[in-house]
Amino acid sequence: MKSSSQTNWLKPYAVFTALATFVLVCIGGLVTSHEAGMTVPDWPTSCGYNMFFFPISKWVGGIFFEHLHRLAASGVGLLTTILMVWLLKSRTAPKWLRVLGVIAFFGVVAQGVLGGLRVILLKDQLGVFHAALAQLFLVLMCAIALFQTDFWRNLPIHAQTDTHRFRPLFIFTTTLVFGQLALGATMRHQHAGLSIPDFPAAYGKIWPATDPAAISRYNQNRMEVIGYNPITAFQVELQMVHRLVALLIFVAVGICCWRARRLLGPGHLLTRFTYVWSGLVMVQIFLGAATIWTGKSADIATAHVACGALCLVTGAMASIIACRLLSAQSESYVTTARGRVAKNELATLLPSSSISKS
Repeated sequence: MKSSSQTNWLKPYAVFTALATFVLVCIGGLVTSHEAGMTVPDWPTSCGYNMFFFPISKWVGGIFFEHLHRLAASGVGLLTTILMVWLLKSRTAPKWLRVLGVIAFFGVVAQGVLGGLRVILLKDQLGVFHAALAQLFLVLMCAIALFQTDFWRNLPIHAQTDTHRFRPLFIFTTTLVFGQLALGATMRHQHAGLSIPDFPAAYGKIWPATDPAAISRYNQNRMEVIGYNPITAFQVELQMVHRLVALLIFVAVGICCWRARRLLGPGHLLTRFTYVWSGLVMVQIFLGAATIWTGKSADIATAHVACGALCLVTGAMASIIACRLLSAQSESYVTTARGRVAKNELATLLPSSSISKS
């Protein structure tokens, strides 16, 4: 009875930890959107104080967002540690799930160290890795939460054959989303404001000029906007790549939705996932455009970060579920020393008793 009770409590706890991780990602988005990344110049202390005893009266300006991010990260670290210990002590958790719990623990430790080194070493590149790892960690926590649910346990294993290769399609598209989020993190940590201030055009063109004269002209115009730093040709090209990848993701998710509806049916679980995925991608594109139209409004930019995380999680969960529901090869085939052959062909090679055992 005690073991069953612990298992029942583990389900909501894992879900709560995943939600707390998502909130942490959103707070991290607030830090970058408000350009508050270095307002607290020391680590692990905060302005010389113990992080957990930093006076609330000093939480002003960007310090509020940066210090809140540190406290939230500490909370998620504690929740993850408890989750790992809980999984290790659980009698019902399979070995692979315990391994995921240990990976999550080391992941949150690495994330904290990266965040601290970003402050100490003043390296923007570490901020990019910090943001990318945060997205992967969120996916891992959501996966652990998914594996605790009755929804996951009640899913049939390999209910049908993946003859239309949905699994690689979902995984490819999800990887594309992750790459886009990494590009976005790179752009945010460039501290260059809006490298391209208009949308859907780019400096009034389909593809903006990036020669030295054009960049000089862009920077001269940017000086009229207070707080906008000079930009480089690389930053302009990086934002254009970001836009192109967004278009590619829109097409790829659309293909996932269209193929799932046509080949699996409108009521299939994976088809419903693609509906949600498509909706999130369209919202994400609108938020990206709104970020530009509003001159990088902090709230809209943060919503853009949050929606991007949801797009990644949705794709990752759809890919995981697809791998459970769909088998890699048809049951009419078996693998032998000669390779992959049909069972009716195998019947001519082996005794009937051997075939039945296979």
